[in-house]
Amino acid sequence: MTAKKIIPCLDIKDGRVVKGVKFVEHRDVSDPIELARLYNSAGADELVFYDITASVEGRQLFGDMFRRVRECVDIPLVAGGGVMTVEDVDALLDMGADKISINSGAIKNPQLISDAAKKHGSSRIVMAIDAKRVGDKYHIFKSIGTEDTGIDAIEWVKHGADSGAGELVVNSIDTDGVKEGFDLPMLEAVCEAVAIPVIASGGAGAMAHFAELFRTIPKAAAGLAASIFHFGDVKIPELKQYLRENGINVR
Repeated sequence: MTAKKIIPCLDIKDGRVVKGVKFVEHRDVSDPIELARLYNSAGADELVFYDITASVEGRQLFGDMFRRVRECVDIPLVAGGGVMTVEDVDALLDMGADKISINSGAIKNPQLISDAAKKHGSSRIVMAIDAKRVGDKYHIFKSIGTEDTGIDAIEWVKHGADSGAGELVVNSIDTDGVKEGFDLPMLEAVCEAVAIPVIASGGAGAMAHFAELFRTIPKAAAGLAASIFHFGDVKIPELKQYLRENGINVR
């Protein structure tokens, strides 16, 4: 089994880390620099930064804060939020991002992932989706999970993989912040549809949920979480030890 990754996520709003439930009712958590340093020393495999309101507000991406974080951590950084053009990808890479997460920008311009991957390589381009069950299908949502695009999520991830995305982050709106476990049916459907690494996001509330994820869906490459790490419910070194004891290979 390929070594699994454990990835904390920082949702940034107005210069602070926030966390909501099902993409709403965001509450203040902490200073991004403080948390970044914590996760860097705790053994996180990567760190994800999402500027969650950049797309909705139609503004430029965070800059100075991200550069400050880059200076104080040595783990890979993934940046996203408001990435609408290849020039946005260029700018974030220049700030020190190792990978760029593209979500709403690809919905607006389905060619964006292909163009970015051709310029910078698939290994630096991550496709992110915010998806929710609608009837018997999964739909792609935008505008911080408030607007149903009507796009079939499974067909969309196939498009992303075919366009050159090197990884896929699956954010489940239904399980986000609920802490009752990852959205395994959605993740299984996605993993069956694409060959690129899939990162599961949304729903982790205990160490057992990570073990359940990796046992049930061996193709899942990583587990991403926010609140359980932010509030100390689960500590990354203890989680990795727990997974090892349960026969799961982690970095």
